[in-house]
Amino acid sequence: MKNLSLLAVLAASTFAFPAFAQDRDTSNDFNGPYISIVGGGTLQGNDRGETLVFDTNRDGTYGDTVTTVAGADAFSPGFCNGAATSAANLGCRNDKDGPEYFARLGYDKRMGNFVVGLVLEGGRSHARDSVSAFSTTPAFYTMSREADYQAGARLRAGYTPGGGALFYVTGGGAYAKLDNRFTTNNAANSFADNGRTNAWGYAAGGGAEVMVTNNIAVGLEYLYTDLKDKDYVVNVGPGTAPATNPFLLNGGGTDIQRSDPHFRTHSVRGTLSFRF
Repeated sequence: MKNLSLLAVLAASTFAFPAFAQDRDTSNDFNGPYISIVGGGTLQGNDRGETLVFDTNRDGTYGDTVTTVAGADAFSPGFCNGAATSAANLGCRNDKDGPEYFARLGYDKRMGNFVVGLVLEGGRSHARDSVSAFSTTPAFYTMSREADYQAGARLRAGYTPGGGALFYVTGGGAYAKLDNRFTTNNAANSFADNGRTNAWGYAAGGGAEVMVTNNIAVGLEYLYTDLKDKDYVVNVGPGTAPATNPFLLNGGGTDIQRSDPHFRTHSVRGTLSFRF
């Protein structure tokens, strides 16, 4: 709620400032280098239909069914989008939204009323994306991920009606170092994972920016980010489990991944920029 209140104030400020800006010389607005601080909220929607997928013979192909000695599906209770709240049912907490904060370096070239530019930024978002599976034991298995840090390089293009205000679209590449975590109440098998992984993708969106002095601008921006990570794997081993354990029936172990490698977020952020 605090994030939404802050963004509401920023939005109101963004549309209130143009009248004040008309008293300035706007001929050189949005032209040249600038630095910015960026802050706002990241929304992580629940990914419908996401599951965990299994490679029971470790041949690199996922989609195998983990079966019991009797041939039944060991994960017949199913899956849910979010972090498990218990082992005995399909209850899950929703994915976590969170604040974000970034620093930005940019350069704009103004040509009449049109502006093109380059944006480089880095920072962090605290959104978390989880998915859980439930076995007949009963037991739960949850994978979660969030970004340790993120970076992006984007182009932007916009229109300024004579300076003072800029309306733009932006898009380009995105990167994140993801912090992956695995939790389960299965105490019989052993579990090992590769922890942090690299995710690459893209970001796109748009926004508005207004000059409040000859050097300071404030803005409001929306950004959609799609990062792809296919490298995170959990390796299930014997531990103290007997050979009849479902994870061990097809060769002594099973690998687990998420069915959807995409980490998608929506960001609404305010910007404060200093132009040189």
